[in-house]
Amino acid sequence: MRGTATETQTRNIIRGKDIADYSVRNPRGEDLGSIEDIVIDTSEGCIAYAALSFGGIMGLGDKLFAIPWEALQYNATDDAFVLDVPKERLENAPGFDKGNWPTTAEREWLTGMYSHYGYTPYWERRMER
Repeated sequence: MRGTATETQTRNIIRGKDIADYSVRNPRGEDLGSIEDIVIDTSEGCIAYAALSFGGIMGLGDKLFAIPWEALQYNATDDAFVLDVPKERLENAPGFDKGNWPTTAEREWLTGMYSHYGYTPYWERRMER
């Protein structure tokens, strides 16, 4: 349950199970898809990435795209997440099939994904502190 507009404007925490199916838009309001799930790195104690469902027709043939969690900004007014990435970059991003998720948080794969979007991987940021 997402709550009323007033509740979502003041809320700064969301349960993981409630994130699935949230819409993702770019800053111009164009639909980029929806969050399928979030992936947690249990050894680091943080969210590794959000899996974004983008493309396909009526949910068929969709690929999933790993998006750095910090690339998503919650917009309480629209009750959606905003991803400031051109559609072309998203379309050219490394993705994976819904039935074939990466089975590990392989650092090389994650580093490539974070680099594609211009973000520093979370484990490198933790070492900088």
